[in-house]
Amino acid sequence: MSKQISIVTSTVVPVNIENIDTDQIIPARFLKATSRDGFGKNLFRDWRYESDDENKPKDFVLNNKMFSGRILVAAKNFGCGSSREHAAWAIKDYGFDVVVSSFFADIFKNNSLNNFLLPVQVSDDFLQRIFLEVEKDNRTNVEVNLPEQTITILSTGEKETFDITPYKKTCLLNGYDDIDYLLSMKNEIEEFEKQKLTAQT
Repeated sequence: MSKQISIVTSTVVPVNIENIDTDQIIPARFLKATSRDGFGKNLFRDWRYESDDENKPKDFVLNNKMFSGRILVAAKNFGCGSSREHAAWAIKDYGFDVVVSSFFADIFKNNSLNNFLLPVQVSDDFLQRIFLEVEKDNRTNVEVNLPEQTITILSTGEKETFDITPYKKTCLLNGYDDIDYLLSMKNEIEEFEKQKLTAQT
């Protein structure tokens, strides 16, 4: 599972459904495991299969071989509901590095950033443009450029910018969790402490 994210260019998987909550992303009955691995197979489980039978797939986009890629595009208010971090785990474990929507629940957004999954919030109009282009051609590529904080529909050249805190941007670009980030600042912290001690003597 890749932690570093810089520029992601990929076809997309469209889920044009509003108000997708975390129980729909990963049903509660699959939350027993504590490791982040293995949750991907149960992503959108109740939308993908009849009951718990993997041999009875439903007509859902994740079961459609026409759609694949590292970018999940979802309708407005994605990740609402409970605060379960497992929702971000499931999306990342399935193989997505980016989720695009016109609005994210705050807790889901933070959980995503903490688990090396980049949530890209765009305008409603731009989101609909992505859905339209993918509907016309499932091979449509989208580029998410984290250094420049832009998202581009490559077939049309349409582009928007997105927001991310500088701290989380640094973490994603370098594959840092919170501890890794502190360790990367070790020399600066030690130098600051030396200067502080010198000033006190």
